[in-house]
Amino acid sequence: MNLDLPLVVVLGLIAWGAVKFLGVRLWIVVVITLFGFYLADTFMAPAIDHGTRNGVEVVNGTDD
Repeated sequence: MNLDLPLVVVLGLIAWGAVKFLGVRLWIVVVITLFGFYLADTFMAPAIDHGTRNGVEVVNGTDD
């Protein structure tokens, strides 16, 4: 059985679990999220996108 989940859902579940079970404060999650949004608008965005896509391909075992 295959289950397709968007990466944002997986990361959201990890963030929720960190807040709920690890005691991470909610404001830290907000700061890290805002940092990600600001980082996505910089010159590093293509490198981050490429690295994320490669990581997902490695986990999924897909070869193009």
